[in-house]
Amino acid sequence: EPAVGQELAGALLSDVSPWQVTLRAGAELDAHQVNQYTLILRAACPGEDEVEGRLFVRVTTGQVLRCDTPFASAEGDVVQVLADVAPRTPLYAVLPQPLGGLTVSGMGQGFPSPPFLQFRLRNHNTPLTLTRRGLVLAPDNGFDPSKDTQTFRLEIEVMDRHGHNCSGAVRVEVLPSRRPRVTFPEPHRAVTVTEGVGPWEVVTQVHARGNNVRYAILAPVAPALFTIDEVTGEIRSTRRLGVIRAHLLIRAYNALHPDDHATATVNVTVQGTDRQAPRCVPAIFVSQVPETMSPGSTLVTLRCTDSTSTDGCLHYALEGPPSSHSHFCMEGPQLKVNTTLDYDSEAMAALGFQLTATIVVTVGGQPLQSTRVPVLVTVTPVNEFRPVCPNGATFTVPETAAFGSVVGRVAGTDRDYPPDSLEYSVEGGSGPAQPFSIDRHTGEIHVVGPLDSQQQKIYRLVVRLTDTHNDLDLRKRQSRLCDVSVLLQAVRGQLPVCIPEVQELRITAGSPGSHQPVTRLVCHSSPDSATLTYTIVGGNEDGRFRLEGNTLVHLPNDGAQPRTFVLLVEVWGGSGARRRSSVVALVVHVTPWSTPVPPSTTTQHTTLQKEPLVVMQTEAVWHPPAWFVAVLTISGALLLATLGCTARNLL
Repeated sequence: EPAVGQELAGALLSDVSPWQVTLRAGAELDAHQVNQYTLILRAACPGEDEVEGRLFVRVTTGQVLRCDTPFASAEGDVVQVLADVAPRTPLYAVLPQPLGGLTVSGMGQGFPSPPFLQFRLRNHNTPLTLTRRGLVLAPDNGFDPSKDTQTFRLEIEVMDRHGHNCSGAVRVEVLPSRRPRVTFPEPHRAVTVTEGVGPWEVVTQVHARGNNVRYAILAPVAPALFTIDEVTGEIRSTRRLGVIRAHLLIRAYNALHPDDHATATVNVTVQGTDRQAPRCVPAIFVSQVPETMSPGSTLVTLRCTDSTSTDGCLHYALEGPPSSHSHFCMEGPQLKVNTTLDYDSEAMAALGFQLTATIVVTVGGQPLQSTRVPVLVTVTPVNEFRPVCPNGATFTVPETAAFGSVVGRVAGTDRDYPPDSLEYSVEGGSGPAQPFSIDRHTGEIHVVGPLDSQQQKIYRLVVRLTDTHNDLDLRKRQSRLCDVSVLLQAVRGQLPVCIPEVQELRITAGSPGSHQPVTRLVCHSSPDSATLTYTIVGGNEDGRFRLEGNTLVHLPNDGAQPRTFVLLVEVWGGSGARRRSSVVALVVHVTPWSTPVPPSTTTQHTTLQKEPLVVMQTEAVWHPPAWFVAVLTISGALLLATLGCTARNLL
């Protein structure tokens, strides 16, 4: 064999014994490069001559399982993670990579391996977990964040279903967390208060550094006198305090990582005193005031006394959120309005239209004694402003606009809160002289009657804007009249005409799945030869109706309740730019087929009302005078007599 083959053989085979020759760890065989190795084996017994032999190793092509570097190296692959990684987080995955056969490589990605590979952990002295899919997971309880850098080594064997295997190693380095630890800047605190502290008053507050900090009282286990706000760290009394000494053990911890915690001690001393806190009337102030109350107005005057029955040494101050108590000021015992109480501002809306503050009444002397009077003031709305009309309320609509078409929208405004809460109405209502209506809530103008630019080219509407919900007294409403112009745009050609334009139908539904004709639309256009097309443009809920030419067909289902459908059918005539359309309204009352009803389908003309809407139909009737009827009757009688005589003579 070539010398290179012997060198490769020496590099591949490392262990020779009387029983076996093994492949060196990390060696790779490739039949396309070297398909046979010649090994020269020498053996000798003590005191005997050396014996030499040859071993021929033939390499054949086939599917093998190999582990790539660095996973298969002696040091193994390296993964670095932080100590605060969540429990059972995927840290590493052993993945297949086809490369001249089936190759297994390690990657720090959480992708699953194919089901025909098996993974086995050789060493079990590790808290990490190897799944059946080849994923290395963090410990069930996570890593200990209090320790420095930690290292875990996993030796993994991979085997396929043919018994081929390879092995490698993964070294997981756990680095200290970068997030700040929870610590108390002041681990010991002594607090002294005087007796008489009322329930739920703040005694002191603790503060810890860190992320997502929460607080809890560890000792005493069942605190009867104090409680702590788990978010702010404020320690409050649960009842009126007497002369006592209390020792509290406070824990601060990271809410997302409870193992990250710290403790502090708080010693609370309640001293006795002969002085009592002031007593005030009222003890709490709740009121409603209108937004128009002027600054400087007095809201309440406190009547406070202390144990000496003198009020000359009483001091009054305000506490509370700046956004609320800035609206108030104290002048002695009087609580007054400091700024404008604007109900229509976004700032007032953000406060829920309620202002809160606390009046602190303190009596002089040592020790200081104080009383707190909570204040809650609700600001009520006042309708101060009239609605404002939009600029240039002029709209254009083609004279062929269908029934219900939107002409435009009158966008009125109102500065009162809630903004632009308006109702719209047309003065004089709708009718032949004013074929438009307006939506009460949106201000959209709709076509509700026939339009003809030859008879009238412009309509001038008077729209009333009325505000709503802008005052505590719903009767106090303001309105404004706005002028709106609607210009008709002439369109050549004639609209298709349908007789009647409105139908009301009552039908009994057939069996589910059947095909039930309802009515046939009778429409014509000019010229009469023009082809008409029919389309349902509204009210066809769940697709229960369809048009076959000009015939409306009902498709029954298994519904058990009577229903009413208001269908709008658009009829198009003409061609090209001369196409025009009309709308026919069909009101169909459907009774389920299992319910006995008066027989069959009846058709009657009716009037659909959306806003106040009148649909009018004019029929030409000729009423002849009485003398004409008499003359016509006598002439007919004489004609019949003459014909009878002529026939008699002929026969």
